[in-house]
Parts: sequence; C-alpha cells; structure tokens
Amino acid sequence: MARVLWLLAALPLIAHAACADELADLKNPLVQVGITPTLLYEGSGIGDVTGGVRQGATYAGNLHLQLAMDGGKTWGVPGLTGWLDVLWVTGGNPDNFAGDAQGVSNISAPAALRLYEAWLQYNFADNRYSILAGRYDLNSEFYRLTSGALFLNSSFGLGAAFGLSGFAGPSIFPDPSFGARFTFKPWPNVIWHNAVLDGAPLNRIDGSPNPFDARSGVLLVSELVFVDRPYNDAGQSARFRIGRYGGPPTYDSKVALGVWYYTAAFPDLSVTAPNGAPLLRHGSEGAYLLADQTLLHGGDDGTARLLAAFLQLGCADPELNRFGVYLGAGLVATGALQRRPSDQLGLGFAMARNSSHYDAAQLTSGLPVAAAETTIELTYLAQVNDWLAVQPDVQYVVYPNANPRIPNALVAQVEIELKF
Repeated sequence: MARVLWLLAALPLIAHAACADELADLKNPLVQVGITPTLLYEGSGIGDVTGGVRQGATYAGNLHLQLAMDGGKTWGVPGLTGWLDVLWVTGGNPDNFAGDAQGVSNISAPAALRLYEAWLQYNFADNRYSILAGRYDLNSEFYRLTSGALFLNSSFGLGAAFGLSGFAGPSIFPDPSFGARFTFKPWPNVIWHNAVLDGAPLNRIDGSPNPFDARSGVLLVSELVFVDRPYNDAGQSARFRIGRYGGPPTYDSKVALGVWYYTAAFPDLSVTAPNGAPLLRHGSEGAYLLADQTLLHGGDDGTARLLAAFLQLGCADPELNRFGVYLGAGLVATGALQRRPSDQLGLGFAMARNSSHYDAAQLTSGLPVAAAETTIELTYLAQVNDWLAVQPDVQYVVYPNANPRIPNALVAQVEIELKF
C-alpha cells in the first residue's frame, strides 16, 4: 500500500517535468489578452497509524484547472474580473479510518469531476466597492485567516460549528452554491463582506431539497473585518484593493466578526412533534470571532511575520446543529530554519463541542457520547521552489466523532502541491 501511495504522489512530479515547457508556451499568448490559466495539483497520502475505527491508508488528490480573467484586457471593462475553476477529485476518505467528524484532510471529498467555481466580479469607486455573482466558495473570503490556512484539518479553514451546518454545509469545498457577494471598504483597514447564497449545495444531497428549491431557502452571511497592515511602497491604492484574489499586503493583525443565518426549516435534533416526527424549526443561525496576530517580526525591513498566533471561536444554535461550539487556536512560525526562510511550522488545536440537543438525542437512543472531539495538529510546510511545496503533517484526534468507544487516533500524512 505504501509503495502505491508514493507512486501516485510521484506522478504529478513526473508530469511537471514532462510538460512544464509546453504549458508555458500555451499560457503566454492567453496572458497577453488577459486570461491567465493555472493548473494546480494537491495530493496527500494519509494513514491512520493507531486508534480510530481501523488502521489503514488512502490517497486523496485534487486537480484544478483555473482561469483568471482580466476584464480590462479581455473585454475592455476595467474593474471587471472573472474566475473559472474546474475540479477533479480522486482518491478515498481518510475519515473512514480515523472515524472523526471534523475532517483530517481539507482536500478529501467524494471522487468526481465538477465545475467548482465560476463567477464574475466588478470593483468600482476606487476599489471601495465590490460585487461578485456566480458559483462561489465563501471560505475564500469569509472565515479566513492567513495563519489558519497553513493547517490541513478542515476545521482550521471553517470551524465545525459553521462548516457542518445546513443541509450539507455552507457554500464551500467541494460543492459551492450559487449566490452573490457585496463588499464595502469604508476605511483602508475596515472591510464589510455580505453574501446571499442558495441554502443547499449545487449538487443534490440525498434527503435534502434540490438547489433553488424553495425548501432550500438561502444562506445569509455577514462579516466585519478589521486589519492592521504595515506601511508599504505600494501606496494607498493597494491598501484599498478588495475582492477575490485582490492581493492586498500581508496584515500584521486581523479581527473578524461574522454572523450567518439559513432561512430554511430544519428538524430539531431531539424534540419531536405530537405525531412523533422531529419538530421542524424555521431558521438556523450562528456567529464567529476570528483573530490573527503577528507576535514577532523579522527580515531586513522588519515587516516579515516570523511568529503569529490565531484564534477561532464559533457557535451555532443547539436545536439544529451537531456542534454548538467550536474553538480553534494555533501558532505559526515562518523561517524557523535559517536556510529555509519561506518554510512554515505550525501547531494547532481544534475542539468541536456537541450541542445539547445532539447529546440528548444520543443519550435517548442509548448511544455513547463524549462532550467534544479535539484534534491537535503539528505540520511543516516546505516551499521547495516556486512550483512545488511538500507538507508532512501529524494529527492526534481525541474522542473521534465525540464517541468514547472509538480509540484516540493518530493520523499521519504528506501533502504535495504543484502549480503549473
């Protein structure tokens, strides 16, 4: 099994060596007319070393074909941008071994070839306003921290209280919904994001309404962001850039407050109606607080982040959501090795605590239940060159799926990322 996993991991490296020059020849004419294609591959060999449901290993892979469009060059409309991302997911599900609920791999998903994202964005009024519409992964802008993005457990990207809400999660990987996002930047370091999205994923989920069905309702999300960015030579215009892939300067600190609300009706997890069916409740809501702070600077100009700490805190109404509270925190060191200034070392902690109604339902059914599932993750990202990164990672899961009968799991993986 191990030999098979390493062979699969080596295939993208072989492909890059074989076709890098050919891809560059194809890209250059498109870039000149405002269309930038990118081929991105992420692959991970993941194994349950001990504990969990059972020991075993699998491989997960994501291949993205992305097109970024500059409306000024392509259509003569300055301020207009477009994005297209076709995703091919392959491999198995490591959670079948670990038995956890939060997800030890943020690239693992059911195998399929799908249109992942497709949207248009228009920025205006000196980039203080931005409107986006299409199929959109809200986690690319909402609930996003630079430090948390290093980790491979799914909860560090979107906390479990929000990430496991709704019919099958909000509009995130691997199956975003259609919707619209409006962003307003009243001051250089304040950003206000607002989104309205279909309440169900685009692809039908068994037992849930079809997308655009009235029963799906909509998902409303609002996030207020405060950032502190060091002065840089890019000037005021760069500080006002907003929107997807706008490329603002790296921040020193960030605080975000967010709220979310589904308008659909969901069954109560423990309370039943007089006929014995689960009681339907209209509307499901939650909130979150995020913080990311630079603790130590370095570099010749004193602006590089050498050590940063982050915090995630989320909650969801206990009647309708599996996890009522989520807490995540971690430390990220950049350039811990003197000869590797771009490498990152991270230690993170993610705890998803069951809601009171979920616990009540488990106890009523005579099923064992622990208060929470907790994951501790240690990871190291090695930036080999401008097209290859390698990331060994270890996670220790305490009470997988908040089930005291499942032994604590030790999960090891090595993820590679290639960019063509």
